Amino acid sequence: GDKAFAQFLTDEIKEERKIQKHKSLPKVSGGWELEVHGTEAKLVRKIAGEKITVTFNINNSIPPSAEEETQEEQKPDEQEPDLTSTPNFVVEVIKDDTKQTLVFDCHYPEDEIGHEGEEESDIFTIREVSFQPTGESDWKDTNYTLNTDSLDWALYDHLMDFLADRGVDNTFADELIELSTALEHQEYIKFLEDLKSFVKCQ
Repeated sequence: GDKAFAQFLTDEIKEERKIQKHKSLPKVSGGWELEVHGTEAKLVRKIAGEKITVTFNINNSIPPSAEEETQEEQKPDEQEPDLTSTPNFVVEVIKDDTKQTLVFDCHYPEDEIGHEGEEESDIFTIREVSFQPTGESDWKDTNYTLNTDSLDWALYDHLMDFLADRGVDNTFADELIELSTALEHQEYIKFLEDLKSFVKCQ
């Protein structure tokens, strides 16, 4: 059983390498520095007295609905659709002269992806906004968190503009999807390789 499993994994790795779009991770334009720790990635950029960091994790970032539909509708000779990784991401804006960090919890709404042509709509939304003490790794649940569900749209628009002025806009969100998808695929291949070594190990 293990031999067959290992052989299956070898073939699978070969196939995945063939369809791998990026041998190295795509860059995000706008002077963002990338740090990757396993499945977590962090983009950092500094502008005029501020540091902006965007953090996301590729785990569970591929929407499940994509896979279910394709099984039924797929014709035998069709290519499998490209899986896209759309992770939630957290934007932190740190001003040099304050002890607070403004934190935006953002995500890609599932129904927005792939609606080309609607230029106006944003491809990501802000879910929550809060202040956190700068430099604390654990966020406090006692800090007020603004949920955007019931928010005045004018305030919401200002928050979106605030992010856009710091380089977090639709272009950025598109490039983040590219980066995340490439990172997810890279980690998947690595996982298959580790699994193969594990299975073969007697």
